[in-house]
Amino acid sequence: MMIRGIVPPIVTPLRARDELDVAGLEQLIEHILAGGVHGLFVLGTTGEAPSLSYRLRREMIERTCRQVAGRVPVLVGITDTAIVEAEHLADFAADAGARALVLAPPYYFPNSQPELLEFVQHLAPELPLPLFLYNMPSHTKTIFEVDTVRRAMDLPNVIGLKDSSASMIYFHQVISLLPARPDWSLLTGPEELLAESVLLGGHGGVCGGANLCPRLYVDLYEAASRRDLARKLSLAGALAVAIPVVTTIMAPPASASLSGGCFTTVLVFIILWWLLGHFRIFQ
Repeated sequence: MMIRGIVPPIVTPLRARDELDVAGLEQLIEHILAGGVHGLFVLGTTGEAPSLSYRLRREMIERTCRQVAGRVPVLVGITDTAIVEAEHLADFAADAGARALVLAPPYYFPNSQPELLEFVQHLAPELPLPLFLYNMPSHTKTIFEVDTVRRAMDLPNVIGLKDSSASMIYFHQVISLLPARPDWSLLTGPEELLAESVLLGGHGGVCGGANLCPRLYVDLYEAASRRDLARKLSLAGALAVAIPVVTTIMAPPASASLSGGCFTTVLVFIILWWLLGHFRIFQ
């Protein structure tokens, strides 16, 4: 399984601290899919997974997979401090119809690279689905160093990396590893680096802004894939307008689940309505 293209990390719309906004989720999924995306990523950083109860995480997985109904692959984040909880969520995701799993380093306790590699080596063979590594040092305080990624490539069930380090030096170094695993997918997280990463040999992006304007990100990915630089520059201008709005939404003053639950849903749809009314390219 190789993932290419735009895989939005979907927000988790809430009505209350532990209550999913089901109608909001259904509308959001259909809006994103209508933009021509290539997959959906549930329970990532944008989805605020570490702030959600395990019950709510399972509901989010189940409802998303049911509604998507195989139209695109659904990737599910299983990052946890407890390997057993990660395994339980992985089993649930597989039963619900997910296609792959995503794992960042366990947070709270610092991990050395040998410990991090051992964690992946223990977990990956026991998982029911292929696994993406998720490099998110700003949140986990631990990086998947390049040599750790190289050694993780020896595990057949590990099929790719999402890099949110925003370091193009690191990205270049990981690209140099790809000939050893032609089936691997390398995706970027930062919106600003999407086109550049694809031009360098990356395979797409996990862009939070695609919750709002999925077609813009898909068009930018496709332009970069074709090496259509004129189109890429035109779309980059539109993206420059979108990014400040995306940053405001994706970095609220408090987690939605901690502040009562309605913040993410209300803000997303207010600004989505504004964008769709003022910038036709975002549709």
